[in-house]
Amino acid sequence: MAKKTTRPSRRALDEMRRVQLKTGAAKYAEGSCLAMFGDTHVLCAASVEERVPPWMRGTGTGWVTAEYGMLPRSTHERSGREAARGKQSGRTQEIQRLIGRSLRAVTDMEALGERQIRIDCDVLQADGGTRTASITGACVALYIACEGLVKSGAIPKNPVNELVAAISCGIYQGELVLDLDYPEDSNAQADSNFVLTESGGIVEIQGTAEDKPFSRAQFMRLLDLARAGTQDLVVLQRKALGLK
Repeated sequence: MAKKTTRPSRRALDEMRRVQLKTGAAKYAEGSCLAMFGDTHVLCAASVEERVPPWMRGTGTGWVTAEYGMLPRSTHERSGREAARGKQSGRTQEIQRLIGRSLRAVTDMEALGERQIRIDCDVLQADGGTRTASITGACVALYIACEGLVKSGAIPKNPVNELVAAISCGIYQGELVLDLDYPEDSNAQADSNFVLTESGGIVEIQGTAEDKPFSRAQFMRLLDLARAGTQDLVVLQRKALGLK
């Protein structure tokens, strides 16, 4: 039995928030998924474009990229639209690049052909973990869009080689915890994001000590928590996609 702690949500140390992955959330997108990690809700929509960036023309390979944004009232107080300010924040750019890297890590670009799939991740409601929810939902949206290309005869097989998911882990009040929500994230001694593939491969790890350095032993325990969490997410992804 997992040890109980004083987590604000009263979850066990290794317990994730309730996760829901709802496909078909955007009517017109080639693939879509509403990823809900507790009170964090992100709409992920995949658009297929029969063109690639100029620097890729004539290569015969495709590209997968992502854009990320938070709606003005996704948080406790209204934040201004970045479009109105005329530029994206460094945080926004960093997160959307992370999402793109994560998806490309599991996609065969040659099998995709000379086309681009753009994933829009829009945060409808934020309560911590928006980047991890975005990656997990974006993978589902991407897979659905690629399945559409297979069914149309545009490509012979789905270029998504395996699923990829992401989860946060951290140290809160001296305890190692899985899937931080905002009250934990904003008061954590350490906060890490793990992007792992279905087979357990590491795509990216982002780890920060907010109070004092954490040890190698603590890091390995966080990695173990993340592996268990992402495997649970993969089960939910496969269920949403109707995969065995």
